[in-house]
Amino acid sequence: MAVNFGTRRTVVGAHYGMRDWLGQRVTAALMALFTLIVVGQLVFTSGAVGYDRWAGIFSAQWMKVLTFVVIVALLYHVWVGMRDIWMDYVKSVATRLTLQIFSIVWLVGCAGWAIQVLWRL
Repeated sequence: MAVNFGTRRTVVGAHYGMRDWLGQRVTAALMALFTLIVVGQLVFTSGAVGYDRWAGIFSAQWMKVLTFVVIVALLYHVWVGMRDIWMDYVKSVATRLTLQIFSIVWLVGCAGWAIQVLWRL
């Protein structure tokens, strides 16, 4: 007879649920804070919203670093969500793996583009 309690209990699953749940909440809070900072800079500074104003907001080194951190947080946030969607709704292992690889390549490409735009300002 199998024992289903204690140290001999059969454990299944990937066991990353709590880490990913917490990661999604932390990254969402970071992105919300970043949005409030950018909106605050737009509201509390004068002038027309144009390239010069956007370049001024992102010209400070601390803002570039914060934006880079938010880009990385966004990538992790999106990856966890997309991975969960593929795992929940795509039953074919080959199709799921293909979609996950495509998602990773797409996210890395988007990150490269975002960082290129950021450092060009």
